[in-house]
Formats: sequence, C-alpha cells, structure tokens
Amino acid sequence: MLSFNSNLITFVNNMKSLICTFPSPFCIYLIFILLFTSCQSADKNNALKQGETLAKTHCAGCHLLPDPALLDKKTWEDGVLPAMAVQFGIEVLQGNIYLNNKNSALSNHDWLQIIHYYKSLAPDSLVKSQPIKINQNDWAAFKLKKPATDPLVVSGTLMTAINPSEKAIYTSDVNNPGLYQWSQKLKPTLITPLTSSAVNIIFNDSSGQKVITCMGGMRALDITKGDIISLVQNKKGSNSNRLIGADFIRPIQSQPIDFNKDGLVDYVICSFGHNKGGLYLLKQLPDKTFDKIIIREIPGATQSVTGDFNQDGWPDIIALFAHGDEGIWLFLNDKKGGFDEKNLLRFPPVYGSSSFQMVDMNKDGKLDIVYTAGDNSDYSRISKPYHGLYIFINHGDFMNTINFKKSYFQAVNGCTKAIAADFDQDGDLDIASIAFFADFKNNPSQTFVYFENENKKLALSFKPHILPVYKNGRWICMDAGDVDGDGDEDIVLGNYSKGFFNEANFKPNWDVHTPFVILENQTK
Repeated sequence: MLSFNSNLITFVNNMKSLICTFPSPFCIYLIFILLFTSCQSADKNNALKQGETLAKTHCAGCHLLPDPALLDKKTWEDGVLPAMAVQFGIEVLQGNIYLNNKNSALSNHDWLQIIHYYKSLAPDSLVKSQPIKINQNDWAAFKLKKPATDPLVVSGTLMTAINPSEKAIYTSDVNNPGLYQWSQKLKPTLITPLTSSAVNIIFNDSSGQKVITCMGGMRALDITKGDIISLVQNKKGSNSNRLIGADFIRPIQSQPIDFNKDGLVDYVICSFGHNKGGLYLLKQLPDKTFDKIIIREIPGATQSVTGDFNQDGWPDIIALFAHGDEGIWLFLNDKKGGFDEKNLLRFPPVYGSSSFQMVDMNKDGKLDIVYTAGDNSDYSRISKPYHGLYIFINHGDFMNTINFKKSYFQAVNGCTKAIAADFDQDGDLDIASIAFFADFKNNPSQTFVYFENENKKLALSFKPHILPVYKNGRWICMDAGDVDGDGDEDIVLGNYSKGFFNEANFKPNWDVHTPFVILENQTK
C-alpha cells in the first residue's frame, strides 16, 4: 500500500524514528492508526483523481466539463447523473442502480468512479443568489396596458411580436393554435389557423410576407415536429399560405439570409429537440422550393442572428446552443456554399442558456454579447446562483482573435430573455429581462426587471427597476418595438400559465387569464 505514495514513505520513515525513541505499545498503536488513516486518505484522493480523469475523458467529449460545485449532491445523484448514464448506454433502475449492457460505453466501475467524484465534491446545497434590492413600486418610464380576459381560459401564450409598421401586436397560443393580430384597441383578429402554436415570426413589410415558425409542441422531444410557413396577405385581406419547411424537430426560430448571394431568400432554422436537432439552412432554389442543409447538427439550437460579422461582404451566422453543449458559435461564410465554425463562448451543460443579443454596449464600435441563463426545466430544477443577466464585452474580432470577457452579471433566478434598447432615449442601451423560472415562492417580483443604463464611462452600471407586473402573468416571451407610433420602444410580455412549475404543491398567485400585457413607454 505504501509503494504508491511517496508521502507515505516519508511518513513511515519518520514513524520508525519515533518508535525507536518511544518504543511503548501505545505509541506503536497510535502510529498504526495514523498510518491507516493516511492510507485511507490517499486512497480517497486517488479515487477522486481517477473520477475526474474519467469525467474529463468521457464527459468533456460532448460538452464543457461541469464543476461538481455547480449543483448540490442530491441533484447530481437523483437528477443529472442518472440522465447522463443513459447517454453512455447504462441502464438506470429505480434507486439509481446502474447496469451495463453490451453497448455501454463505460464499465460499471468507471461510471461509479465518476459518480463518486461528483458526489464527494458537490456541496450539500448551493449558495442562494441575493435578490435585487430596489423600490418595488417603480414603473420607470412605463405604463401598464392589457386586453380583456376570458375567465374560463388559462393563458398559453407562446409568442408576442410587435410590427411597428402596422402598429400591431401578433400573438399565438397553445389553446387555439393560430396567428392573431391585435388592434390599437387590443381587439384580436384571427389571421390564419396553424397546425401548432407559433413561437417566432418574421415581418417583410415590402412584400407583406410573414414567415412563421410553428414549434409543434412544448415538450423538448425528438418526436415533436414543427413547420416553417410563409404567409402573404393581399390588399383585400385574404391569405396565401405556403409550406417552406416541414418536419423539423421542434423548430423555435427562423431567420432570413441570402447566404450565397443569388438574390433568393434562404432561412436559418434553430431546431431544439432532445437528442436530435441542430442549426440548419433552408436554401431556396430557383423553382422556389428549398433544400435542407446541415450547419451544425447538435441538439439545443435556440437562437441565431445574421450579419456580415467579419466584414468581407458575405452574410454570416451567430447561434446560441443550449441543452447539452451550451455556448455561442460563429459560422463564417466560406463563400463556397458552407460555413467555417468558431466558438465565441462556452458554458457548462447545467447553465440553462436561454437567449443572447449582439449589440454594442460600451460604444466602442464592436458588437458585444448580452446573454441570459435561466432555463430550468431539465434534470436540475433548483435555483442556481449563476442564473441571470450577463454582458460579455468584445476585445477581439471575428476573424483572428476571439476574445469576449464577462464584464457584467446580475443574478436573476430563471432568467429567460433580455432585450437591449435605448428605452429612455438618453443615448445608451438599457435592458429589459423576463424570468419564466423565477423564484415564485420567495422572490416573484423578478419575473420582469428593467435595467436602466447609468451611462458611466469606466464600467457598465445599471439601475434595476422591478415593475410591479408579476401579479399580471408569468412571462415566457417578450418583444420590444414602437407599437403606438410615438417614437419610443414599448414592450409586450406573453403570459404562459399552463404548467412547468418546479416548486412542489405550488399554485399560481398571478392572473392566469390575461394573454399578454403592454408596457407602454411614456418617454416621449
């Protein structure tokens, strides 16, 4: 036992000297106990090192290796590790008994070493994030408006979108899948029925075209199939619907792009799924049909933005992936019909990445990243102190040097989305955030937070305002735009109150019937 540890050899030599000096039975017994304890400690340290090595070898091949401290022991043991065992082909029985089969990628011994590593080093509980301390009754520059409600309907709004050119709001709901347009008097009109609820819409005001992404269903399953639909409204108000893409695994966003500069609009599709999905391109052909091209076939594609990021005259893509290999990737147009992939930021798979935006936060002419983490509907449904609003400042470029540094963080439980815009029109970017997985029992007011930029030259600094709207709904979607035509940015929040609660025996204490609310900007 002593041969594997040089420290123990030194220890034994020192003990020999002690025995010669104090050759009493008690001293010999004491030395034996110390030696035995040291051997146990060495065995434990070696087991932890072996577990860490195995985790780096087998887990980090698919995603960033999560630190054991990111979750508590119980969540690792009962939630995340059993789910990961299945990914290695290991059967999990009731009580977390692990059985290997012929196709298992790991032996039981190695898998138990990984479990030991995480259970040993994980804390008993996570440190709770500190709530934002501000005036609870502060409406900032906003005024609340909401439509009439149906007391018999529990709101299942999944999309809210503002089209400033029409001064209209569009919504879609799981109760009656369809696309609805709301007038200035907040009266709805059904534009078209849909096979499933829409979660994303693109407005092309010059042609009257609307491109609608229908998710197929709420649950992130590989059998959940959705469609991409083109809708054109003529001057008489009738609609012409055309299917652009069918049978995508839970598509949640579409973005237009002419990636090959042939004058035809193509579309970047984010497909979330569970074990399947990815980032895809629908390439438009001269006959107006589309070819599906794989960009990155990894589940969890959540959101994308397009633009000429390396300024070479060709459109590129930046996309957020969540669920497994979490992070933000840049796809540079290779001008040959494909893309070169570069990672901008990477996060552990328990972060719950939920949204991002490319904006210049510090006015240096470079696009920075506003990012939120807060998706909490998977295997670790606990409050996490790293959920919240992040800003990563760009210190590099999109060609040779990738260097985004975290420059701001504000903890917000279950943060779902953030939108940066100059809401108060003072020349800098403010931020509005929503949290679908907020701490509803202890801190429900953080479901919506408005971060007013204090415009400090040396550092990013915000004055948070918690608007008292948490009693009006549970916000799963948000959009910003000038809906009333007065020249400033309004905000619309969509209420989804049909489930997905992490708190046991919790009953909603907010208005579950209002489909959405408008935060009308009063700056102008």
